[in-house]
Amino acid sequence: MNAADIIIPNLPWIIAGGLALGAAGIGGWVITTWMRIKNGYPLDGAWGQAVYPKENSEDRERIKLLTQENTQLRAEIGSVKDRLAAIETIVTDSSKRLDAEIDALRDDRMN
Repeated sequence: MNAADIIIPNLPWIIAGGLALGAAGIGGWVITTWMRIKNGYPLDGAWGQAVYPKENSEDRERIKLLTQENTQLRAEIGSVKDRLAAIETIVTDSSKRLDAEIDALRDDRMN
């Protein structure tokens, strides 16, 4: 029994297996590309260069404005946290201590 006696009868199975393996590879590539697009990841070309999303001046300007807005909002949140801490101190402190601190501030202002 030689190699031809084994390969020839099983040739349809070998070809089908190769086609199935190729189809699975292509299907995996399509699913991976779809997931990258869906989740906003950039696509890569054949040599690793970014294909999508392409940046233009409008996008750069939008990113710049969003970065500035983000900085402003962070500063505002910081001031709101400070105010909230002061309000929490006022609410949680005893009223006698608060009255004493207010009277002390009035006395300092009058002097």
